[in-house]
Amino acid sequence: MAWEISDITIGDEVTITATILKLLDHDDSRVASISIPSYGFPYSIRAPKKAKPGGQVELTGEVTRVDEDNGLITVKLGIPVTVDVSAITRWTPAVREHRGKPLRDTPD
Repeated sequence: MAWEISDITIGDEVTITATILKLLDHDDSRVASISIPSYGFPYSIRAPKKAKPGGQVELTGEVTRVDEDNGLITVKLGIPVTVDVSAITRWTPAVREHRGKPLRDTPD
């Protein structure tokens, strides 16, 4: 499903589905090298228990920046990752508190 970038705001939670490229043994743990859609840099995570190369893994993070002109969002996944809005597989809007009074001072 595709979401409109104008609906996404800072603080929303989004999920991106990435593909596991290979598994690496690092000391006593396993690390997975993954490919994030529209993100052109290498990225690695701690490998899930039943991970296999070619498998899918979901990464969930908070939106920290929205670039409506270019259709890009930056998501906090440990480090900031900037992806195309089409890479989002799930979106949860942040809960916003409604204030009765305006946030700025008004002249008396």
